[in-house]
Amino acid sequence: MSAEQENLKDRKTLDDRAKMTELERIRHSCAHVLATAILRLWPDAQFAYGPPVENGFYYDLECSHRISPEDFEKIEAEMKKEIKANNVFEKLTVTREQAIADAQSGRLGGLAERPGNASKFKLDLLKQIPEGEAISYFKNGDFIDLCAGPHVMRTGNIGAFKLTSVAAAYYKGDEKGPQLQRIYGTAFKNKTALDEYFKMLEEAKRRDHRKIGEEMGLYTIDTEYVGPGLPLWREKGTAIVEELEKLAKETEFLAGYQRVRTPHLAREKMYKTSGHLPYYAESMFPPMIMPTEDKQRQELDRKIKALEDKLRSLDVDINAIDTKEAVDGVVEEDDEARGEDQFQENDLIAELAALRATRDQGDRYYLKAMNCPHHHRIFAAEPRSYRALPLRLAEYGTCYRYEQSGELFGLMRVRSLNMNDAHIYCTEEQFASEFKAVNEMYLKYFKIFGLEKYQMRFSTHSKEGLGKKYVNEPELWLKTEDMVRKVLVESGINFVEVANEAAFYGPKIDVQVWSAIGREFTIATNQVDFAVPAKFGLVYKDRDNVLKTPLCIHRAPLGTHERFIGFLIEHYAGNFPLWLAPEQVRVLTLGAEGDEASAPLIQYAKDIANALHSEMVRVVTDFSADPIKAKIANAEEARVHTMLVIGGRDMDAGVVSVRLHGKGPQGAKPKAEVVADILAAIKERRS
Repeated sequence: MSAEQENLKDRKTLDDRAKMTELERIRHSCAHVLATAILRLWPDAQFAYGPPVENGFYYDLECSHRISPEDFEKIEAEMKKEIKANNVFEKLTVTREQAIADAQSGRLGGLAERPGNASKFKLDLLKQIPEGEAISYFKNGDFIDLCAGPHVMRTGNIGAFKLTSVAAAYYKGDEKGPQLQRIYGTAFKNKTALDEYFKMLEEAKRRDHRKIGEEMGLYTIDTEYVGPGLPLWREKGTAIVEELEKLAKETEFLAGYQRVRTPHLAREKMYKTSGHLPYYAESMFPPMIMPTEDKQRQELDRKIKALEDKLRSLDVDINAIDTKEAVDGVVEEDDEARGEDQFQENDLIAELAALRATRDQGDRYYLKAMNCPHHHRIFAAEPRSYRALPLRLAEYGTCYRYEQSGELFGLMRVRSLNMNDAHIYCTEEQFASEFKAVNEMYLKYFKIFGLEKYQMRFSTHSKEGLGKKYVNEPELWLKTEDMVRKVLVESGINFVEVANEAAFYGPKIDVQVWSAIGREFTIATNQVDFAVPAKFGLVYKDRDNVLKTPLCIHRAPLGTHERFIGFLIEHYAGNFPLWLAPEQVRVLTLGAEGDEASAPLIQYAKDIANALHSEMVRVVTDFSADPIKAKIANAEEARVHTMLVIGGRDMDAGVVSVRLHGKGPQGAKPKAEVVADILAAIKERRS
């Protein structure tokens, strides 16, 4: 199922709609005005969806005329007429019968009745409205649309708008459905805000991480030999990766984390136990099937016979057990609804089916899409006591996710991901302090990278999704959500609460940050897991010697290296701070190597470069015969952070002339002082 299909499946409730922001209402209203304008130009147009989205709105439609950007000017002219008319957005509540009749006549989603041109998409959308839920229209001028709202009061309240692009889209995101035209636009309260938005977009194009990454030689995506979405980190990009890894390892060591390492793949049983299969299968690479060897087959036959004997003793027809059940993960029942004997019986049936499948079809291995199941097995590797908790396991793990080819985007959406992942196993009493410490770690990172604007997006479950989208543990959901909410409030963290967006096993926090130009990014998640540890049988002994299941906090404050570095490239426009810059220092001389008269000067420059290199500074020298202006220009173009310009006078005075990228000359200083300043700036990770 595509992301778009997921969005359509999770239809917004009336409560969700009521929480629309003022800007979302403006944009949603503008979509209706867009439809009004298109109908005036092409009356046969059929409309499907017209929601507000991040940074704007769109409307999907079917039309005999193929709309192109060349049409935008006349469409916008009609939209301006409707806005100038200042028509009221009038809400009309109707019966289902009336709505069906209006759709059949073509009136719904039109300016008037259209005999022979029924509103087919509106007829289909009516079927999605639950029985008993009110059906409403919104009318502006002659246009009537099936809509639950909300909207601004009048079309004149829309402010400033602009159409931005047109694309193809399948109805309901289903490639088997009709292909529609999707018209995108954006709207703001006033023209100033609109102009600032487009100015930001232009700056974002200039800062595009794909463009800058290529200019700086940071990474390569070789689709022919390696594959799409699988970046190869080049020397300069690797320097950034390793600096981030060093930062995270230092931070986690001081915070009491223990480092672990796990394989890149695991047996199918791992991901069935965690619950990722079959529900996450579309995002995982297909399994590798390993033929069973003779010795393994003999062991499997022995285990199968033992299980068959045990099930016969429970009066189970073992011949009726379908191997496909275990392979596809169909054997599922409500644990609370069955007794202990039935619970054991169904678990044995599932285990027998899995063993038969392995024997007959081979052992199935998956590339890991997440590190957490592996960490759970490390926790289970030895008996645990409450005295050893909290246990914080951290890893620089590589994960693999089969993103759809159309969704791959530079470093932002890839198929190979590296992250400073960690899982904290703790008691309920320890949860608040551990969760708070994780949030404080985020804030520390924000300060290092100069991120002044951020927001924690606290995602909770929905009652309707229990047993479907979410683990069916209503009391634990409410309890853990309250625990997270309390920590966020008491910590003074800037957060918003969003319903029906949690992980399947617990509430989560998405970390939103804004770059230097005001562009919003999601860089990481922080999740609470009260369900999966129990599936793996994870327990610890409490003070009373009673076995209990720990809570688990999933966290990766820097997200994936790929996405975070993509963000940093755009945030800094490639002009990284000294500690993070791929090329930190370049030593430039006014004399050339090989020139006998310049030999003392070159040696003076080499001594400075060697002093920096011995302290692990990424330093490059340019002792060529090029004019110094050309050398400086080359270093500026390469975005070298610090240039040390050395001439004969500098050597005689025992100084170095310092120049910073984009900031020009900083004056001459004694060489020992220059080296000390560079080392201190790197160690302190100055921004």
